[in-house]
Amino acid sequence: MVPQPYAGTGLARLGAPIDARPLFEPESAALAALLRGLRPAQWNEPAAPGWSVHDVAAHVLGDYSARLGRHEPRAPAPGETLEAFIHRANQEWVDRHRDVEPAALVDALERSGTELARRFAHADPDAPSLGVSWAGVDPAPMWLDRAREYTEYWTHRQQIRHAAGLGTDLEPRALSVVLDTFMRALPHTLRHTGAPVGTQVEVTVTGPGGGVWTVTAGPELWSLAEEPGGRPAATVELDTETAWRLCTRGIQPGTALARARVHGDRRLGEAVCRIVSIVY
Repeated sequence: MVPQPYAGTGLARLGAPIDARPLFEPESAALAALLRGLRPAQWNEPAAPGWSVHDVAAHVLGDYSARLGRHEPRAPAPGETLEAFIHRANQEWVDRHRDVEPAALVDALERSGTELARRFAHADPDAPSLGVSWAGVDPAPMWLDRAREYTEYWTHRQQIRHAAGLGTDLEPRALSVVLDTFMRALPHTLRHTGAPVGTQVEVTVTGPGGGVWTVTAGPELWSLAEEPGGRPAATVELDTETAWRLCTRGIQPGTALARARVHGDRRLGEAVCRIVSIVY
């Protein structure tokens, strides 16, 4: 197989659509409840690289506001990459909201999150929407854009939970959507990994919300659309915690590979463990 870019190709390789729309409202409510339960000192705990709990909460409000059309970040500077532009815009928003009182921040999150959830509920899942860079598609179908957005809110809530001394929320319905969305990065992850047409790699996530995903090498691209057939060339097994942290770069690929069970072609297993399902 000769690796090729994704431009101009169909979207079937992304697999069956995911409907994350019913999960936005409970996710918003869970975040508000978590934040209201924090002690004052916990708002200053580190939750993400360079960001406190307050910063992460302010960032989520910025995402809500942007999706509701309440603010538009400036255009990228000349020569600025998409990733650099996104990180700069996020940081500028967080810096501007560092003095917002926690109670006011939670109130704004609750209002905006509820409004956004209701707006998303009526979105056409097949309409073209914002690109999803880690899946290699621009524009992306609305269902993938919405699912991607859901995973971001879920991930930020986990960061806050961990900063507060709580473990990952393993509610299986939400976690299954998160993991299923993250695994849509597999074809893009393997885009530079050559293999004969028809080669399959099976990825299993064990634990709450887990599942099995099979990615298949095509003439030009890898795809999640093909049915499993025969014995895969490689199998990779990850536990739930390792899988979601790997996809969000909470742990590095080498750490995930050391925890994984890999059988068959080691090269393909190592490629899977380089998956990234966020802008990074």
